[in-house]
Amino acid sequence: MPIWYLEEGATGQYRPGACNIGPAEIARRRNAGIAGVAVAAALAGALVVGGAPDWTRWLVAVPLAGGAAGLLQARLRFCAAYGFGGLRNFGPLGRASRVDDTAARRADRRRALQIGLASAAIGLVGTGFLVSLPV
Repeated sequence: MPIWYLEEGATGQYRPGACNIGPAEIARRRNAGIAGVAVAAALAGALVVGGAPDWTRWLVAVPLAGGAAGLLQARLRFCAAYGFGGLRNFGPLGRASRVDDTAARRADRRRALQIGLASAAIGLVGTGFLVSLPV
């Protein structure tokens, strides 16, 4: 299976608002995203099978949004927390460095906000679908 972040267009270099993490950070976010989606699915199943009140299905939005955030960050090669914090990391985990350019930090914050809003929307829309199921 090809590793997409090592292929076409992946320079492994910081690009403001577009790429602020390297392979180790990308893998961490992908794994967290998969775990979040798995937790959301397990919670949804437990709530439906357990006959919990319909309104409790909205609890699924939290892990689903978290999973979406991880997967989006992995796909976009961009860490939202680093973007908000003015950081980047292309080396080993935990070795982030500061972004000094003001315009670059502004672009990073904008991308981080987009990721946050998209993740929240995915969590809410996905959970809205679950809540609307006649179970």
